[in-house]
Amino acid sequence: MGFKSINVSADELTQLYIQEYEISENISAFTKDINQLSLDISKSYTYASMSNMLIEAIRNNAFTDMLAYEQQRFQLDALVEASLNNSRRSEDVLDQILARMLGQPIGQTFGENAGIKVYSLEEAGYRGFMAKVRLHNPNAVRMVLAEDQVFSSGETTRNAANRSGAMLAVNAGGFMSEDGKIRPLGITVIDGEVLTYSNSDLSVIGFNENGNLVGGRIESEEQLNQIGIIHGASFLPTLLKDGIKQSIPAQWANARQPRTMIGHFENGDLLFIVIDGRREGWSMGVTLEEAQDKLLEFNVRDAYNLDGGGSSTFFYDGQVLNRPSSGSERRVTTNIVIIP
Repeated sequence: MGFKSINVSADELTQLYIQEYEISENISAFTKDINQLSLDISKSYTYASMSNMLIEAIRNNAFTDMLAYEQQRFQLDALVEASLNNSRRSEDVLDQILARMLGQPIGQTFGENAGIKVYSLEEAGYRGFMAKVRLHNPNAVRMVLAEDQVFSSGETTRNAANRSGAMLAVNAGGFMSEDGKIRPLGITVIDGEVLTYSNSDLSVIGFNENGNLVGGRIESEEQLNQIGIIHGASFLPTLLKDGIKQSIPAQWANARQPRTMIGHFENGDLLFIVIDGRREGWSMGVTLEEAQDKLLEFNVRDAYNLDGGGSSTFFYDGQVLNRPSSGSERRVTTNIVIIP
């Protein structure tokens, strides 16, 4: 059998070559696309693998951080609990010391903002009352200004306590008469606002934003701002500083008078003391030197003398417990109140 001859023109042959070339080019382009797709897929797998590794690393780090956080929180909780236990133990020890020296409290108040224990003081030659206060909220302690004005007719401690809803109150800073009114001596701070300021030998006695007792001689307004007093009044002298007796001014030395004093213990609990005086057969008062010795026996760290004499007033649970030297309460410019 022989082959059949096919006649192809030159144009048709050229067209066939062109078609073959185009097919070859398309195959080449397709091959390149396939190769690029393969490369892209490979890169995607690589990125996916890297992403998975990164996610795993993040998970591991997050787990490690979580463990570290839990450990830190556990340690912090343990420290807080230890601090609370130490605080409770210190309070228990302090209560035991006071109970041995003074007997059991004659009054107790346990509020959301503060706890109060009141003791009767009966020593040779003087009588009075003492309150130990533990603050749970710094807003529980306040300085009350008579009539809420710098110049006023004054206000009794009882009235200051009643209008502020206080359970406990004592008189605070000294004052002077001026044009038929009275005004505070030295520095007076109410709710963080400095209402009176003068440089003097007086000590400022007050409380900072944490309710801590702060005080001492103030030489400048800048120093006053650094101390951060929110409530404060002025009198003298400072009795104890860091458990060390401070010098008593000569004109005050060995003078037996009614006294109002404030201090705090090592654990931060506050102390308020009022000693009656000038009352024959009841109580003639106490010297500041005797007061220093007694405060040290109570393990007081810092203590200050407030306005005394006829101003000394101790109010608790609706009544004045002490016997003011003039036979009735004196109107004063500032009172410290505790609102439990």
